[in-house]
Amino acid sequence: MADIRTDWSYDEISEIYHTPLMELTYQAATVHREHHKTGEVQVCTLLSIKTGNCPEDCAYCPQSAHNDAEVESHGLLDPEEVLESARKAKEAGSTRFCLGAAWRSPKREEEFDQVLEMVKGITDMGMEVCCTLGMLSDEQARKLKEAGLYAYNHNLDSSKEFYQKIITTRSYEDRLDTLEKLRDNDISVCCGGIIGMGETDEDRVKLIHNLATLPEHPESVPVNALLACKGTPLEEKTKVPVWDMVRMIATARITMPDSMVRLSAGRVNMSMEEQALCFMAGANSLFTGDKLLTTKNVEESEDQKMFDLLGLTPRDAFQDAKEKHIPENGVK
Repeated sequence: MADIRTDWSYDEISEIYHTPLMELTYQAATVHREHHKTGEVQVCTLLSIKTGNCPEDCAYCPQSAHNDAEVESHGLLDPEEVLESARKAKEAGSTRFCLGAAWRSPKREEEFDQVLEMVKGITDMGMEVCCTLGMLSDEQARKLKEAGLYAYNHNLDSSKEFYQKIITTRSYEDRLDTLEKLRDNDISVCCGGIIGMGETDEDRVKLIHNLATLPEHPESVPVNALLACKGTPLEEKTKVPVWDMVRMIATARITMPDSMVRLSAGRVNMSMEEQALCFMAGANSLFTGDKLLTTKNVEESEDQKMFDLLGLTPRDAFQDAKEKHIPENGVK
């Protein structure tokens, strides 16, 4: 079984990333089988509970108030509306429900209290709850944990060097500080990045290096392909080749064996065959539902076809991220 290491060197990860694709995929699939049930996929649903007018200037994001994207903004949704969406997601097979708010950080106490109400209600349904609300104070992280929050998403996005080219309103250190607060409060970490923004292979390797050398690996690592939205500085960027996604997923799988590697934004532009390649390379988590925050997602019927064809099965909620799935006879 592959060791869980947090002492990877940049050169080691670069060598993995640049391995010929067929060999890289084989190595990643081997590691995947040692640490996870083959064919088991975590099914997540993401809901934007507060949309648009975000003060951050992320160049890729249509919700930024600095960009001219045509996004229908709305304030914080009513908790009961959110709980109803969670019920429908559970009925459709999701075991994790993710709440996204276009905030730099939660500022208004009454709104944060409503989020806590949402977290409690969804947890009581037997679903894992993940939030992405921007930067957190230690007290906010503690209250979210007390409310039943299972995980928190806070992506590094890219390498530290490239990050400065796409975001100026928040530093890389700010993001690392939030990750530390999550760990201090025993909240599962969901942290990954985006490719296709104009970064180099070196930036991609550095991103994985930064994730794989954290004191503890993120329990979930989303790999996003840029969805170039009209009205953002990156609107002219072209679709990310599937081979780049496969290479990123495989490298993440090899360097962070126990983590869930999530096929996230950009999946809507992939064929079923391309998605299958990503699962073969070690992806074992995805988002379902009509939208990923503000952008279109794969239709539920198409996902069901893919699950049936590829023999994929939903992962149960609240499984320990470090649980090993090795049968007594050793056969997968």
